[in-house]
Amino acid sequence: MYIYSFEKLDVWNKARLLNTKIYTVSSKFPKQEIYGLTSQIRRAVVSVSSNIAEGTSRVSYKDKARFTSIAYSSLMEVLSQLILAVDLGYAENEEYNNIRPLIEEVGNKLNSLRKSQLLKAT
Repeated sequence: MYIYSFEKLDVWNKARLLNTKIYTVSSKFPKQEIYGLTSQIRRAVVSVSSNIAEGTSRVSYKDKARFTSIAYSSLMEVLSQLILAVDLGYAENEEYNNIRPLIEEVGNKLNSLRKSQLLKAT
């Protein structure tokens, strides 16, 4: 079986782990949030790994960097929504404290990847 370049990226694999953690936490959100915060945080977290994957298929490094930047923006959306979930009592502080370091790690890796792509673009 062929392994695509994005599957080899540590940042993509960490984003996959973040997906599972967010899906697990959001499965406990109130049912009335199924079309609200639950849907929104899930779409945002899926966007992180999806944009990493899509960016690797781009030809120019400038285009690759743009998708990495979009992935980072989606990551910040996930963080904001996770904080809101704690504020609303939908998620526990312990869950937040468990996920926050992974968000920071993915963010740092995305920033490094983007810088590398921009350097190659020049």
